[in-house]
Amino acid sequence: MTPQRQLVLDAVRELAHATPEQVCRHVQRTTPTVNITTVYRALDLLEQLGLVRHTHLGHGAPTYSVEEHEHVHLVCHRCGGIDEVPCEWFEELGGLLRSERGFALDATHLALSGTCATCLAEEADQDGNIEAPHGADPVEGDPFKGDPAEGGPVESD
Repeated sequence: MTPQRQLVLDAVRELAHATPEQVCRHVQRTTPTVNITTVYRALDLLEQLGLVRHTHLGHGAPTYSVEEHEHVHLVCHRCGGIDEVPCEWFEELGGLLRSERGFALDATHLALSGTCATCLAEEADQDGNIEAPHGADPVEGDPFKGDPAEGGPVESD
């Protein structure tokens, strides 16, 4: 493990979900000589070693997280916020896919897009509906909204 690879791995751990560009900016805060090519190569090797994994949360660069960080990502296509749900929620779907199609689902590598509870509530308010949609429970201080370095949404193209 070279010092640069360790810096990249540490950055992925600290950021929880990050694109290679976000990892590079994070690493460059302490080691400005590390460039994006080094980050991409390190992420590729770290993934081959099973230390990180990537998920495509939409268009643009993949998002990396540490291996033990397993969950399904819910990506709001309106605000870009990211939420997480346990993989266990998809066991029934996985069983159905296996029995009907012979397909083994890897839910740890899954991102679903839709509209988050906060955006649904805002839409309901704009439509004059005073009640939030069923299941919509916007949380103040959502950790997946804001600065990606602090666990906020992932940048997309």
